[in-house]
Amino acid sequence: MVEFVVVVVVVVASLAVVIVVIVVAVVVVFVVVIEVVTVVVVVVVIVEFLLVVVAQVVVVFGRPLFLRPSGFH
Repeated sequence: MVEFVVVVVVVVASLAVVIVVIVVAVVVVFVVVIEVVTVVVVVVVIVEFLLVVVAQVVVVFGRPLFLRPSGFH
């Protein structure tokens, strides 16, 4: 009877350890995914901002440079 109790305790403890490891792994993966998504979103926002700035600079400085009349210097 004692051996049966020991076996049950060992099995339950090992299952608990496995469950804890799985939960920790899921949480770690979830956090890593959130971090990656956050970095990607930040990079996309920065790139879009830079594209908007470049587009504005081209609109402001591009027209006088490229659309000047040929006789205008």
